[in-house]
Amino acid sequence: MGEKVTKTPIPKNLTVMENYMKEHVGLNTSFDLGVRKLMVLKKGVHFYYINGLTDTSFLIKIVEELVEINDKERSTSHLYEIVHNRLAHQSLEPVKTIEEAVDEVLSGLIAVFVEGYEEAIIVDVRSYPGRQPQEPDTEKVVRGSRDGYVENIIVNTALTRRRIRDPRLRFEIFRIGERSKTDISIAYIDDVANPSLIEVIKKELKSIKIDGLTMADKTIEEFLVKQGYNPYPLVRYTERADVAATHLLEGHVLIFVDTSPSVIITPTTFFHHLQHAEEYRQSPAVGTFVRWTRFIGVLASLFLLPLWYLFVLDPSLLPEAIKYVGPQEQTNIPVIVQLFIADLGVEMFRIAAIHTPTPLSTAMGLIAAVLIGQIAIDVGLFQPEVILYVAVASIGTFATPSYELSVANKIARLLLLVMVAFFHIPGLMIGSTLYILYVVNIKSLNTPYLWPLLPFSPKAFMQILVRKSVPGSKIRPSIVQPRNKYKQPAKS
Repeated sequence: MGEKVTKTPIPKNLTVMENYMKEHVGLNTSFDLGVRKLMVLKKGVHFYYINGLTDTSFLIKIVEELVEINDKERSTSHLYEIVHNRLAHQSLEPVKTIEEAVDEVLSGLIAVFVEGYEEAIIVDVRSYPGRQPQEPDTEKVVRGSRDGYVENIIVNTALTRRRIRDPRLRFEIFRIGERSKTDISIAYIDDVANPSLIEVIKKELKSIKIDGLTMADKTIEEFLVKQGYNPYPLVRYTERADVAATHLLEGHVLIFVDTSPSVIITPTTFFHHLQHAEEYRQSPAVGTFVRWTRFIGVLASLFLLPLWYLFVLDPSLLPEAIKYVGPQEQTNIPVIVQLFIADLGVEMFRIAAIHTPTPLSTAMGLIAAVLIGQIAIDVGLFQPEVILYVAVASIGTFATPSYELSVANKIARLLLLVMVAFFHIPGLMIGSTLYILYVVNIKSLNTPYLWPLLPFSPKAFMQILVRKSVPGSKIRPSIVQPRNKYKQPAKS
């Protein structure tokens, strides 16, 4: 248990306040922490700010407004009220303790202190450095909006509010992290989202005790769902505002974390990680085709290599018509070793591409495809079939919309390969069964991971298999237990 933090009331003497800022916050030591001292009606008015987090034009305007008080007012008995009235800004909030004022200053707001008053005025003049909304690299669509979330929580909530102008849309904000004091907001629609889910998430967030959230939403996820070493993602991330808005309307609860362009969607199932915005930007028939193609890719990323390797070990399992599936020539390196080297090699190239500037990564891809692959075959390191099937499995991995799910499936694929190498047919059967049992037993915030397949829900499962048209989708997913299960308003 941490020590109870005592709150210090704001002193009437501005010199005491200045000494506190010097001793505890670093005034005159940290170059970016500044103070502006003014005399208004023969009394001191100080305000503290952080360079780089505040909008300079607002600061200049506020100084002008305060200085003009000397020309227009004479009474000093109500100076605090006069200053409060003259601050030309829409967002003013009084605070009564030094700790609250310091937290707000370090968040990019300014704190105005008036001599003789035990209360400070907080003015929101934040102007965080950051990029403009643009299309996320990992969630591109052929048609659709090109704006995406950025590292500024205010911009992100505004992008969401722009799409859902419902007075029942709520953004509750918290501050988490003993040192980082990171702003976190949960978003939900009041008459749609399940109240018990909202309370569980709020309780978990408030119970987080940590110095800082430098890894932002990922740290929040680990506290929220207590994932441990389970590789499968228990929440879904998105950087698209339209995807986030859609999930809000379905009854999900979203978590926004300042400094992160990703938004956490809760709760989620395995099939949530297989959805992509592109399916809903095309006609239902095309969306269904794209979805099925993606499903085939995901299945290939999981089972293609273990199944092919089983045929390599036991060619008698192959029908006569497809005997060519097996390797046509022998090498000195066992096939299982070739598969692991090739699969891990592809993963190395993916990691290298992330850390390589775009022009160089393109050249590196060409080198990998043309030189390394072909030369490895020519020198007898790999069989051509190994390269082919590893490439197809890798394409299935890249076709998986969720990056986290694709890596988890790759780990499962390697484990299945080991099972097949040791036990052949029983290895594939037992390994696949253990894999399914493992995934079935996963729960995300008490939500079955394989719903609507297990437990089986026919109507919901049909919506997974077939992309229904929007007019035909009248009911929200039951897995989130929405308060209002109908998407479309009742006819009057």
